[in-house]
Amino acid sequence: MSQADFAYTPANDAAAPQLAVSVFADREWLREEIRGDARAAGLTVRECGALVSLLEGDPRPLGDVILIDCPQLDGSGLAALARLDMRARRSGARLVISTSVAALDDVFGCCDQSAPQILVDPTRAERVIALGRVLADVPALHLRELAEDDRLTLLRLTEQVSRIAERLETFEPEARDATGAFRFESPSRAFKSEAGEQELLRAPRPPLPDPRLVRRIIRQRQLRSRFFAGELFADPAWDILLDLTAARAEHARVSVTSLCIASGVPPTTALRWIGQMTCVGLLERVEDETDRRRAFIALSDGAAEGMARYFAEVGRSAAQLV
Repeated sequence: MSQADFAYTPANDAAAPQLAVSVFADREWLREEIRGDARAAGLTVRECGALVSLLEGDPRPLGDVILIDCPQLDGSGLAALARLDMRARRSGARLVISTSVAALDDVFGCCDQSAPQILVDPTRAERVIALGRVLADVPALHLRELAEDDRLTLLRLTEQVSRIAERLETFEPEARDATGAFRFESPSRAFKSEAGEQELLRAPRPPLPDPRLVRRIIRQRQLRSRFFAGELFADPAWDILLDLTAARAEHARVSVTSLCIASGVPPTTALRWIGQMTCVGLLERVEDETDRRRAFIALSDGAAEGMARYFAEVGRSAAQLV
């Protein structure tokens, strides 16, 4: 691929930041492909090597963006990844990790410091999208004329992801319309009725619904995919909340891989939703006390209260909700 196929150019050469990239991947062809895409995006590739470079613990400075491909890792590789995660947090570097479904739980568990982008078995376009998300945070970079239609398509994806990220970042549970299915907020203690006679007190939180009921609703929702395209009814946020509600009522822990499956969307998309829902306080990351390399996802107390009140409101008709 020619590096002239597409490129980013600074709006002001003197003031524009010069982003440097480090690339680590064992598969040589993929390493070269990632390096080519990074250079074509106008970035400087500072280092490009195999994963063993991370295991050596080289103290040399890494790039502003660190791209890693690790479809499988042993114990020493996970330890190295955890150290890199800490280095990225201290330096402010952006970490983008591609892995496999089999290694997802391990990778997620050891990367809890730098809020990395995690991609699961990504296509080349998805890798470019991830890079575009990084570039979207650097306003001084602008697009230059493109030569090929396929390169134009990839760059449009990087532009679109900026808009998608902005829409996701503006999502707040409180912003849901009061006539929607549910709201995660409860009336404040300062709220008064129209008569203004007395303060409206928070009612006791109802118990979580019977997990068998929630599992039945989940099965009913999944049944639609037998007759229609799954993406037609994709609602990952709600499916994630349902799965975690059932798990909380069952006193069960949910791995990130299991939750990705429950979301009904591709794992990389599910991870973005999980990350955003964690940022707005709906979900929590829970470390495994017996194995620090593992982590689980759970409802926050506020989200659990919202789900409990929702099911208490709909009552017996909940089983017909899909």
